[in-house]
Amino acid sequence: MRVHLLAIAGATVINVVSVPRATAQFPFLPLLPSPGNLTNESENKSVSGWIYLDGRRVFQIAATRTNFPERSQNIQRNLNQITQNYLQSPAQTVKVEVKTVNDYPVIRMNGEYLMTVTSEDAKLRQEELSIAANEIADTLRNALPETRRERQTQYLINQGKIAVGIALVMLVSSCGVYYWQRRSKKNSASPTPPTSQTAQPIATQLNQQQHRHLQEVKKRLFQLTQAGIWGGGNFIILGLFPYTRTFQPAILGAAQIPIKLAVVVLGTYVVTRLSYALIDRFTTTLISSGALLGSDTSERLRLRVSTFSGVTKSIVTIIWVGVGVLLALVALGIDIVPLLAGAGLVGVAVSLASQNLIKDAINGFLIILEDQYALGDVINVGDVGGLVENLNLRMTQLRDAEGRLITIPNSEVKVVANLSSRWSRADLTIPVAYETDIDHALKLLEKVAMDMNQDPQWKRQIIETPQVLGIDNFGDRGLMIRVWIKTQPLKQWDVAREYRRRLKNTFDQAGIIIPVPQQAVWVNDAQLLNAQMNGK
Repeated sequence: MRVHLLAIAGATVINVVSVPRATAQFPFLPLLPSPGNLTNESENKSVSGWIYLDGRRVFQIAATRTNFPERSQNIQRNLNQITQNYLQSPAQTVKVEVKTVNDYPVIRMNGEYLMTVTSEDAKLRQEELSIAANEIADTLRNALPETRRERQTQYLINQGKIAVGIALVMLVSSCGVYYWQRRSKKNSASPTPPTSQTAQPIATQLNQQQHRHLQEVKKRLFQLTQAGIWGGGNFIILGLFPYTRTFQPAILGAAQIPIKLAVVVLGTYVVTRLSYALIDRFTTTLISSGALLGSDTSERLRLRVSTFSGVTKSIVTIIWVGVGVLLALVALGIDIVPLLAGAGLVGVAVSLASQNLIKDAINGFLIILEDQYALGDVINVGDVGGLVENLNLRMTQLRDAEGRLITIPNSEVKVVANLSSRWSRADLTIPVAYETDIDHALKLLEKVAMDMNQDPQWKRQIIETPQVLGIDNFGDRGLMIRVWIKTQPLKQWDVAREYRRRLKNTFDQAGIIIPVPQQAVWVNDAQLLNAQMNGK
C-alpha cells in the first residue's frame, strides 16, 4: 500500500518533463500570487504585483492598495501597445530610454511612454530610484526581442515538437496510471481474518470496511493523478506558444480559488476516509488481541463495536469537516483569527445556555464507555422501550413494537433495563389444572425443554440447560409452574414461542388441559338447601 501511494505521488510530477525555459518562469500553483497580491492590511500599505509580456512575468511594480489596480492596468496596457507596434515595425532594435522628470525616472520604449518608476518600486527592489529604473529597462531590452523571436516559424515548429512530446508523455502516463489502477483493484487482497474464533466474524467485517475505505482513498488519488496529468500537461502546452501563453495568467486567476476549494474538499474527504480506516484498524487490533473479548458473546461484541465505531467516526467527521471549513475560508482570503475569537466567545455563551446539551453529551459518553446498551439492544427506559436504532452523544432513538420511533435525550436516561446484554432469559409461567397429576406434568415440562435443548436448530440459541423451577403459585387458573430458559441475546422470544408450541402439542397428547380461569360458588342458605334436598 505504501509503495502504491508513493508511486501515485510520483506520477503527479511526471508532467514537468520537457518544460521549456519560457514556462519555467511560472511557479507551481500554490506559490503563485495573483497579479494584485493584495493583503488585508491598511489601504495605505504598499502592495506589489507583476507586469506580463506574452504571459510571462517581466518585472514587478508596487503601489498603495488603492492605487495599485489602476497603475497596474495602465502599465500593462502601455506595454501591450508598445509590443504590438514593435512587432508590426520592421525595426529589429529596441530603444529603451530612462529620463528624469520631476525627480522621478520615466521609462520610454521606442519613443512611447511606458511608466514612471516610483519610490514604492525602488523600495520593493531595495535600490535607489535610478538603479531600479535601469534594472527594469535592462529587462525590457531583453524581453521585447525575445517576443519577436518566439513568433518565428522555426521557433514555433520546435515548440510544436515539444508539445507533441508532452502530449505523448501525458497519454503514456495516463494509460500507465489507468493500467495500474485496474491491476491494483484486481490484485487487492481481502483483509486477513483474526486468529480468535470468537472475534472472527466481527474482525472480518471491520477488515472489509477498512479495505473499502482504503480502496476509496486510492480511487480518489488515482483520479487526482489523472487530473494532474491532463490539466498540468495542457497548461504547460499553453505556455509553449506566445499566442496561447497569455491564457495562463487568466486561467490561474479564474481557477485559483475553485482549485483551492476543490483541493480542500478532496483533502478533507480523503483524510476522513483514512481516519475511518484507522478506526477500523484500531478496533480490529483490539479484538484480535482479546482486549474486547472478556465474557462477551460474539453478538454482544458486534453491537459494542458497531456503537463505538459509529460514534467515533461521527466525531472524527465533525472535526475534519470543521478543519476543512476553516481551510476553505483561508483559501478564500478570509482572516479566520477574528472568527475563531468570536467563535470562542459564542461557544462560551452557548455552553452556558445549553447545559442540557452538555449533560446529554456527558451521559452519552458514559453510556458508551460503560456499555450500558448499544446499537441493536432492546431496552426499557422509564415507561417506554424498544430496539436501539440510533445512539450518539446527544440522544438515543428506540423503535417500539408498534413501529414508533422514540427519541430520548441521554440526560433523561436515569434507569435503563437492558433486555439483551450478553444473555437473555425466557421466563415462562405455565398453568395446569388442579386435578392434573402434577408430577407427570412436571416431567412433561422438563422433557419438552430437554428435547428442545437437544434440537440442533435451537441448541445454538439456548446457552444453558433449561430449568423447571416447580409450582410457583396457586392461581385462579390453576397451578402456576415456572420455567427458565437462558438464551442468546434477543432470542428469548423466539425460544419461548417454540417452547409453548411444543408444550401445547405434548399436553394434548397426554390429555392435560390448560385451564381457563375458574370460580367456585358456595351457598350457605339452609332453607334453600333443605328445599333442594326434599325435591321442593
